[in-house]
Amino acid sequence: MSEPPMLSKASKDVLVKVRQMVPPMLENFHKGQLGRVAVIGGSQDYTGAPYFSAMASARLGADMSHVICEPEAAQVIKSYSPNLMVHPLMRQSHKLNPPETADDIVNNVIAMLPRLHVLVIGPGLGRDTLMQDTCAKVILAAKEQDMPFVLDADGLHLIQTHPGLVKGYKQCILTPNVVEFGRLARAVGIDLDTEKGDNVHTGDCAKISRALGGVVIIQKGPKDIISNGEETLICDLEGGRKRSGGQGDTLTGSLGTLLGYRKAYMDRIWDVEGNMGPDELMMVAAFGGACITRECSRLAFKKAGRSLQASDLTEQVTVAFDHLIGEKEESKL
Repeated sequence: MSEPPMLSKASKDVLVKVRQMVPPMLENFHKGQLGRVAVIGGSQDYTGAPYFSAMASARLGADMSHVICEPEAAQVIKSYSPNLMVHPLMRQSHKLNPPETADDIVNNVIAMLPRLHVLVIGPGLGRDTLMQDTCAKVILAAKEQDMPFVLDADGLHLIQTHPGLVKGYKQCILTPNVVEFGRLARAVGIDLDTEKGDNVHTGDCAKISRALGGVVIIQKGPKDIISNGEETLICDLEGGRKRSGGQGDTLTGSLGTLLGYRKAYMDRIWDVEGNMGPDELMMVAAFGGACITRECSRLAFKKAGRSLQASDLTEQVTVAFDHLIGEKEESKL
């Protein structure tokens, strides 16, 4: 059995708050209270990313894990696992069949929102105009319903081209890699600090967050930088050394579940500890997701080495949670 990772005092302190936010397993809970998460993505060419994101969400404990995708992707994703609820509601432009209209597609997706707690937008989405336009309108609807969401991959492309979609909405988490981070910076007119080789010591992440009105940004890198423009946290846990595609999908799915737990905490469905507010909980959820993903990567790399694939991280989500947080009666913190 793998040994838990070494944790700094600063990381332990924040993970204690993550533990406080995570609901205990109580007999009086009913199905759906511990998170109803939907991943919006999955297109003709991309079926793995939404699957890995939704499965990470499920493995971390979300009661219900959905994928909202294009019909051809739905057939494939359903074959990957019977544990996911897959809805073929999205359309690529060339697959729109009259009398079906673009408004019909948008309305069908928006009609699902009352059944959900959290959205993860972007895994396997692609750049098709109708797919992108649909997500833009879903984001507006989610904001009207005060629903938190995570944007990654081609979901971030929306923000790079239309930053006003999320500006000032503090229940949003962006998860850019190094290339996407540079594009975000250009989109909001921020000059990155290229003089310093170690981005941990720059305020670039906070600058971009402030320019976007306080959205939470997880700047993925050798160390993950998490900022809402006012507070910045560093996730410096050891990760794996293989950079295979799809590892970021474990992050987005984990964030989806943790944001579901955030809702449960705010709804006080159990006798909660502490008195964390909405903004603090967003940072706590972001930090928890980053830590769990890095621990998944470390464990998977230790087992698979250079052959590591995204699916190897999926198998480590439960172990990573146990190492870093654990159930309340056996918490490692």
